Amino acid sequence: MTLRRFDTLSARLFVLMWVTLVASHFAAMGAVMHFGALDHFGPAPDSQRAHPDRLPPLSALPPGHPFAPGAAPAGGPARGSGGFPRDVSASVLWLDYGVRALVIALGAALGARWLSAPMRRLSQAAQGLSADLARGKPPAPLDERRGTFEVQAVAGVFNAMARRLQEQFDARSMQMAALSHDLRTPLTRLRMRLQDGPPALADAASGDIHEMSEMMDVTLAVLREQRDGAAPGPLDLRSLLQAIVDDHSAAGQDVALAPGDAPRARARPAALRRVVDNLVGNALRYGGSARLALRMDGDRVVITVDDNGPGIPEEQLEQAFKPWTRLAQHADPRAGHGLGLSIARDLAERDGGQLTLTNRAEGGLRATLALPATVSTPTGAG
Repeated sequence: MTLRRFDTLSARLFVLMWVTLVASHFAAMGAVMHFGALDHFGPAPDSQRAHPDRLPPLSALPPGHPFAPGAAPAGGPARGSGGFPRDVSASVLWLDYGVRALVIALGAALGARWLSAPMRRLSQAAQGLSADLARGKPPAPLDERRGTFEVQAVAGVFNAMARRLQEQFDARSMQMAALSHDLRTPLTRLRMRLQDGPPALADAASGDIHEMSEMMDVTLAVLREQRDGAAPGPLDLRSLLQAIVDDHSAAGQDVALAPGDAPRARARPAALRRVVDNLVGNALRYGGSARLALRMDGDRVVITVDDNGPGIPEEQLEQAFKPWTRLAQHADPRAGHGLGLSIARDLAERDGGQLTLTNRAEGGLRATLALPATVSTPTGAG
């Protein structure tokens, strides 16, 4: 059995308290003797002067009352063992108590940092866990050999949890990728069979099949970005939004982008396109049109998507982002399964963005996507 098995929080706390007690005693005694506070009581005989082998016990405090008025009698009071007076003045007592309190406070501060160090490591690991999972990287494990016995047990549980989460994320991504990939075959057969049908039906169905194929391509691209773990890069947002608007306009849908500047933001292109496509699709489904705008707001680039639909009650705006939630006013055949906004917010937050919904004063709903702006370097800067 190794000594590390006795390294527990209770053992560390015991050592901390004992060391602090001893240190406070010697510090207080040394301060009183160093500053000559005992000389106030008159000289003591050489035979009674303080000597290391006649020091008071560690648990002892100087005799006397800290609130007693007056000074020591002339000629000095009677002295006890070690050459220390049996009753000392209030000033000496306060000096002793103050030094002890200062040492104990310092010991408590250092001890708190010492005992809480494992909690800080656990907190940092928990904060990095979500970022690692979002980037598709294996979570950084905690060292299961550091810290007390309890901390090592917590580290083992945390590492096991992180591994299970990573496996679940990988399995979910693999299922989505497999589904998107396998759907290509039946869609191709369906397209070929429609060629023998009525031209009007074939044209309408081909458009739907093409849209489904694009959705699968975007899904695979998003999963590939997450799997590669590449950091968000600078994007020309106006060009990306204009491409989305052109695609919808070519399909005869009422989508427009307001003119303005062309700011750049940090994001993953496939994930951002998936987010904006979802917002535009919702605006078209429930409002019949979509109006996009782009502007700078401090260190953020803001994308807004407005519609002319009925909006959402204020108390249900945040509920709309919950997965598998279909609001009562949208429970019609055109509504989806309540996953679009949840996925869109998740993708936005992975790139440091923020997605919110608000009702417009003139009617309709506004979806606001704020992304970190790209910091541009002035020309000629060294």
